[in-house]
Amino acid sequence: MRGFELVKAGIYTTIQDKGRFSFMHLGVTNSGFMDEYSANACNKLLDNNLETNLLEILFAGVVIKSHQNTTIAITGAKCDFYINGVLKNCWETHKVRVGDELKVGKFHEGQRVYLGVKNGFNIEKEFGSNATSMKEGFGGLDGSKLKNNDILEFEENLSFVKRRWKEKFIPKYEKELTLRVLLSYQCDDFEKEQVEKFFSSVYTITPDFNSMACKLDGEPIECTISNLVSEAIAFGSIQIPKDGKPIVLLKERQTIGGYPKIGTVLNIDCFKLAQMKPGSKIRFEKIEVKEAREKVVDFLEAFSF
Repeated sequence: MRGFELVKAGIYTTIQDKGRFSFMHLGVTNSGFMDEYSANACNKLLDNNLETNLLEILFAGVVIKSHQNTTIAITGAKCDFYINGVLKNCWETHKVRVGDELKVGKFHEGQRVYLGVKNGFNIEKEFGSNATSMKEGFGGLDGSKLKNNDILEFEENLSFVKRRWKEKFIPKYEKELTLRVLLSYQCDDFEKEQVEKFFSSVYTITPDFNSMACKLDGEPIECTISNLVSEAIAFGSIQIPKDGKPIVLLKERQTIGGYPKIGTVLNIDCFKLAQMKPGSKIRFEKIEVKEAREKVVDFLEAFSF
């Protein structure tokens, strides 16, 4: 046997990478890492290409047995992580030997852990990506979440370089988050008072929160138009459905939709949203295009070293 054996795969563990692009005209959504900051950090620690696949783990209880030597890194949600029963630090690399047991235990902050191996797992790509799309049944091992006893093969790696993410750059996952928003071209279809209410309200993340979208509860927003011709939807789009409760569309969103959109959450803020839990509070604030572009460029340059 080679690679990792998923002794306990956990409730929701998938293979993800940067996602698949240029297929939305076929109805194929992007999918991919929900928290690209943590995923990029994991791959940088391993000196992997940023597109290298990783495990995205949403719940505690994952147990992995290694049948090969390699280097791993773990980032994302603050959790208890063990190798052979010994508590280890997250946001750093660890040497793993044949027979070692890895365990992802209790989550303390955040809700997505990223665990990767040097050079990634050997998995055939579909539509140019390993990203698991549950809705479409693409990617991963069988287009679904991982199961107990699944085997994830990788190339053995005997070298080891100890790396740790700088403490000041390890995010804290609070219970409140402000998301920066670029106004939509449809914003003029909302009365000025409704736009002001949107930006002055505090919303609560509901349990309807997954890789497709995040449904919020709070002050309903009214729109002067009720029906639109369906059109392509961008990552982070904020739809206002008939009940007026905002929905932020995420990586596995539908490719087209007909609800009015008041704006779009800055993509790098969507990565922060990915680590929030139901019950957490959300505020919105406007950002202009020029500043938004600068923030995104800064984010990308931070991983270009």
